[in-house]
Amino acid sequence: MSRKGFRIELNSVGVQQLLNDGGLSAVCASNAQRIASKAGKGFRVSRQWQAGYGGGRTAVSVRTATPGAREAEAVNKTLTLAVQSCRA
Repeated sequence: MSRKGFRIELNSVGVQQLLNDGGLSAVCASNAQRIASKAGKGFRVSRQWQAGYGGGRTAVSVRTATPGAREAEAVNKTLTLAVQSCRA
């Protein structure tokens, strides 16, 4: 059985439109909220912003908001585990 390679060509404009789509932004915000909730008290969702070179995609982050949350992440990896548990 021979293996044949293939080539994928991306439509740059189409990919850019997808990354900037409002529906995708809502999915990102929803996932960030789910991660913050899973992490527990002291973790919060930051504002959305355009990340990448030239603001090419929507980004959201979950951050520690209290000293207790920072300690929980440093000692128990609470936020890290929340991210891993929310992956589909």
